[in-house]
Amino acid sequence: MSDDVLEKDLVPVPREALEDNRLTGAFVDEVTDALAAGDTARVQELVEPLHPADIADLIEQVEPGERQVLAAALGDVLDADVISEMNEVVREQLIDVLDAGQVADVVTQMETDDAVAILEDMDEEDQAEVLRSLPADERAAIEEALSYPEESAGRLMQRDLIAVPEYWTVGQVIDFLRQAGDDVTSDFWEIFVVDPSHKPLGTMRLSLVLRSPRNVLVSDVMEREQTLIPVDMDQEEVALRFQKYALISAAVVDTSGRLVGVITVDDVVHIIQEEADEDILRLSGAGDGDINDNVREIVSTRLRWLVLNLGTAIIASIVIGFFAGTIEKMVALAILMPIVSALGGNAATQTMAVTVRALATDQLTEANTRRTIVKEIRVALINGASIAFLVGVAAGLYFMNIHLGLVIATAMIGNILVAGIAGVMVPLTLDRMEVDPAVSSPVFVTMTTDVMGFLFFLGLAAATGLAG
Repeated sequence: MSDDVLEKDLVPVPREALEDNRLTGAFVDEVTDALAAGDTARVQELVEPLHPADIADLIEQVEPGERQVLAAALGDVLDADVISEMNEVVREQLIDVLDAGQVADVVTQMETDDAVAILEDMDEEDQAEVLRSLPADERAAIEEALSYPEESAGRLMQRDLIAVPEYWTVGQVIDFLRQAGDDVTSDFWEIFVVDPSHKPLGTMRLSLVLRSPRNVLVSDVMEREQTLIPVDMDQEEVALRFQKYALISAAVVDTSGRLVGVITVDDVVHIIQEEADEDILRLSGAGDGDINDNVREIVSTRLRWLVLNLGTAIIASIVIGFFAGTIEKMVALAILMPIVSALGGNAATQTMAVTVRALATDQLTEANTRRTIVKEIRVALINGASIAFLVGVAAGLYFMNIHLGLVIATAMIGNILVAGIAGVMVPLTLDRMEVDPAVSSPVFVTMTTDVMGFLFFLGLAAATGLAG
């Protein structure tokens, strides 16, 4: 956290601006009114006391057409801390209207990982122009980061860190930190201990440094056990390691094992949120959509999944068509069909959501897959029997037809059992095929439960002569 952020934290925020840590509608209206009146001074007066994250929220909450005007009115208030807190879509929109020099000024104020997050989404031509405007050392660091795969530890890591040799004393470490001044990073939790070839040997927490006598050797007090992150590791796997081992920071090493960067927990929090949001959107068929996307992008993202769902719905309709004669003889079948498919779909969604999450968090592995499938079958049988009893009794009493009640009860057990199996097997199969289960599972699972639900219900009705 920069000194600018700390200074802003000390400025009293207007009481009417925030409510439950959210900007109030009245405050947003006051800012937009001042903006419409051309009162730039008033806009800056209102916004300056806010935390950078709240300023970023403000820019996101105003109308898209007002964002550029607001950004211009904020002047120096719109600094690197604010831009790094912005929603990715809104940030891209603002960056697009800045020239290379302005973007370079912003980038030079940022940590390497934040700078990379901005530059990686720019066109190659604009990106090259911004890089040319940067100082040589910063340009080299960012170009190196951009050379790593997207969403990898190399893109996520910070280059600024503290590394010392193991033969130093604690006193030498403290003196080094005091004398280095602005030449070293000011935000760190751990000091890395390295050998002459710059390979990590261990770590020292700041609390340990402060509590140890000055004459004690670093090698005697450092923690030799550490979690090392390969530079090409996917960011989702990085987040899982932080979660599993309760890490605050971790060293990033290149292919030769040399220390090249550090990832801190504040960066990982963003990744966890990003991955969770991504999975939720994909499970719903909304793709990578964002509330700040324009209409064309939203339509493009969602329409293809709706078309695919239309195809699966047609398959279910074809199954129904096979039993058109049976349905004509007994209208009650048409009334009850949606219940069979809806409950099967809901049961499958429950299982599928748990399975996709377990795959994403490495909880579902080769060692426990079989046990998980058996457990889901047991759950499906119990839930199916319970729902079947309720629906069977209700249908039998309402239509005064015990035969109908038995048919729908049997179909319900069968469909919920299929839903439980499909909810596990479809994501597992897609994952084994290296296809993102969060994206593709809902379509196949829904088709399976709809088709099998109608087939069970109408097939049993026809086979048992219910509609004869």
